Amino acid sequence: MGSTRRSILAAGAAAAATRVFAQQASNSGPGKFYERGPVRIYYEEAGSGFPLLLLPGGGLNSTIAFFTGNSPFNAIEEFKGEYRSITADLRNAPTGQSTGPVEVDRPWESYADDQLGLMDHLGIDKFAVMGFCIGGPFIWSLLKRAPNRIPAAVLAQPVGWRPEMRDPKYPGTFWKGWPAQITAKRPEIPLETAEQFTTNMFETNSDFVFTVTRDFVRSCQNPVLILPDDVPAHPLAVAMECAMLAPKAEVSVFPWKEPKERIPLAVRQIHSFLKAHRSA
Repeated sequence: MGSTRRSILAAGAAAAATRVFAQQASNSGPGKFYERGPVRIYYEEAGSGFPLLLLPGGGLNSTIAFFTGNSPFNAIEEFKGEYRSITADLRNAPTGQSTGPVEVDRPWESYADDQLGLMDHLGIDKFAVMGFCIGGPFIWSLLKRAPNRIPAAVLAQPVGWRPEMRDPKYPGTFWKGWPAQITAKRPEIPLETAEQFTTNMFETNSDFVFTVTRDFVRSCQNPVLILPDDVPAHPLAVAMECAMLAPKAEVSVFPWKEPKERIPLAVRQIHSFLKAHRSA
C-alpha cells in the first residue's frame, strides 16, 4: 500500500472515530449522575451564583424535560444568569434517567433523600428551592427535613389533596398510570410493589399537601412564595390555605399563567422574592 493511500485511510478512520465520539457525547446529554448505593440520579447544572434547586413538574414522571415542554416558563434559562441552577430527573420517572429502589414504606422520604443527597454531593449547604406541581409537596418535605438549609422556597402550581381524587376516573389522580409505566420499563419491579408505593404515597392518610400537616405549615418560619393554579391536580383552595397558614408566605397574582402576558410579572416577583431572602 502506498504512503499516500495509507495517509488517506488513516485520516478517514480518525474522522470516523471523531464522529462516533461526538455522537456518543451528544447522546449522553449535558448532565451527570450522582450515585448513592443502589440510587443513581441524573442531574444537570446551569449558571453560577447562589444555589437554586429546581424541581420539575410532571407527577411521578417528573424530569428535566418538563422545563422545555409543559412548564409555564423555562426556569433553567430564566435563573441561570443569576443562580447556580440545579435540577434532576425524579427517581424512577418512566421517561427519565434516574433509577433506584421503590421504597414502599417511605415514598416521600426517599425522594427527599435524593434531593438533599444531591446537594450534599455538590457540596452545597444553603440553597433556595423552586418546585412546580409535585414539587410543592417535595418542598414542604424538604422544609420539614432541613429548614436551616433553605432561606427561600417557591411553590408554583402545587399539587394538593381533594376528596374527588378518591375516584379513580378523576383527572386529578395523576399517579394512577405510574405503576404500569415503571414496571414496563423495569420488569424487575413487581406491579404490586409499584401499586403499593403509590397507594402509600397518595392514598393512605392522604390530606392537604400529602407530606406535612397544617400544624407544620402554621409553624414553618421559612419564607415561601406560592403561585396558585386551579386545575384538577392543582387545587386553588389548598394553595391558598397554605398561603394563609404559613406565617412568612407570599402569594402571586391569580391567575398568573393566563393570559400569558402575566407570566413575566410572576417571574419578576420570583426574582424579587429570591433576591430578598437568599442571603438570610
